[in-house]
Formats: sequence, C-alpha cells, structure tokens
Amino acid sequence: MSEERYQQGLEIRRKVLGDRYVDRATGHSDPLTDDFQNLLTEYCWGGVWGRDGLSMARRSLNNLCILATLGRDEEFELHVRGARRNGCTWDEIRETLIQVAVYSGMPAGVAAFRIAKRVRDEEQAGTTPS
Repeated sequence: MSEERYQQGLEIRRKVLGDRYVDRATGHSDPLTDDFQNLLTEYCWGGVWGRDGLSMARRSLNNLCILATLGRDEEFELHVRGARRNGCTWDEIRETLIQVAVYSGMPAGVAAFRIAKRVRDEEQAGTTPS
C-alpha cells in the first residue's frame, strides 16, 4: 500500500463524503473489511479522485451518472451530497439527471430525481446529515 496515496485518498474521501460518514465506514471495519477499506481509500479516492485532469465537481457529476444508471441508490444519495460539497449546483445536478434519464432509461431517472429531491429538501430544511 502506498501510504502517501492512502493519505491523499483519505483526505479527499473526507472532503467529499464528510468526516461522519468516513468515520462510520472505517470505524466499523474489521478483519473481514479492513483490506477493502484500505483498497477503496487508496485506489478509488487517492488513485482516481486524486488525479489531475477533472475537477472534483466534474468527478461528482460523472459518479451521479454511473450510480444512477446502475441503480445504486444508497451510493447515489451519498454522492449527491458529495456533489453539493464539491460545489455542484442543483441546476447542474438536474441537467445531469435529465441526461441519465434519456441515456439510461426513465426508471433510472425517476429514482435519481426522487433521491436528489429528498437530499435537496433536507438541505433546504437544514436537516442534511454530515
């Protein structure tokens, strides 16, 4: 494991997903999941999100497309929150989800908009989880 890439990944993961989420994910790690958490942090967050070439906001919008298309609703919701932390506007998220609906199917779009609306409503009410 590259300690430098792991630390970079941990910093980015915290910035995008929030300390509370990352602490919960890594705090529940055990001998079964330790290696996976390390792999996820080092390669996904450090190796991919830590690359130059795309802004954090662009990476967030890309993730929204992929996760909505795959129907990974729990991760999609997490990354809608991350997209907002990365500076994505609701207009950008809306346009991204319209594109998802056309290219990935209306059911994927319906689910994505339902989740995004819930996140937006929580954000506006000040009840967004950290």
